[in-house]
Amino acid sequence: MNAIISASDLARDLAGARPPVLLDVRWQLTAAKAAGEPPFDGRAAYEAGHLPTAVFVDLDRELASAPGKGGRHPLPDLAHFGTAMRRAGVSAGTPVVVYDGGQGWAAARAWWLLRWTGHPDVRVLDGGLPSWEGPLDTSVPDPAEGDFVPEPGAGLLDADDAAALARSGVLLDARAGERYRGEVEPIDPVAGHIPGAVSAPTTENVGADGRFLPAWELRARFEGLGVSEGTRVGVYCGSGVSAAHEVLALAAAGIPAELYVGSWSEWSSDPDRPVAVGPDPR
Repeated sequence: MNAIISASDLARDLAGARPPVLLDVRWQLTAAKAAGEPPFDGRAAYEAGHLPTAVFVDLDRELASAPGKGGRHPLPDLAHFGTAMRRAGVSAGTPVVVYDGGQGWAAARAWWLLRWTGHPDVRVLDGGLPSWEGPLDTSVPDPAEGDFVPEPGAGLLDADDAAALARSGVLLDARAGERYRGEVEPIDPVAGHIPGAVSAPTTENVGADGRFLPAWELRARFEGLGVSEGTRVGVYCGSGVSAAHEVLALAAAGIPAELYVGSWSEWSSDPDRPVAVGPDPR
């Protein structure tokens, strides 16, 4: 099953006999802002207009736990996550489509969590809300309670796993290149990357329109980064959000990959973890 869906295919499916549950996960990374500038409010954006029948899901509160030793976006409590998904109408036997404001990172986080916890049919709207050409709705739906119960599976890395994978397979760093090289670090306490990790900015997986590159281009890109048939692949970023988007890009290219959710925000908070700087992985 393809991990992404076009707006035209989504419109067709919504009009069909088995319409998917829609999840709106609009979110933006909150960094230092000019005095008086309010942070992005995903719920307000949702209430101003969303895809018909879509339910808002809060990334910070429902797709992650509070920041702490596990990083800025640790895994959510699975009971809390399951409650949120059932409230949104998610059932094990019903397809799910997730979208955000167009960047794709937040939608990919929801996609990864649902797939990791056992949902068999989840896709991300390619290009997000800007790709949708149909009408938007401002009403807040009240879907029937779903029955999805999350059951964790494979594909999750911790810090030790990531360190080992950087030596034995390919560990991709999905952050911007300047953060990987240690030239800047606007959020976390230490600049640089996990020794052995390969720089692979997730922004290079999409075109100018925010949609994923064709599968063959994505495969060629990852092959150029050292991924070959049978290679074990892991991905990390700052806090396990943009890295989920890279895992999604890898899935679109037919390449399975694992996610280090704690990512650099967890790694860099431990002074005993080694840090590499510069363009060289080591």
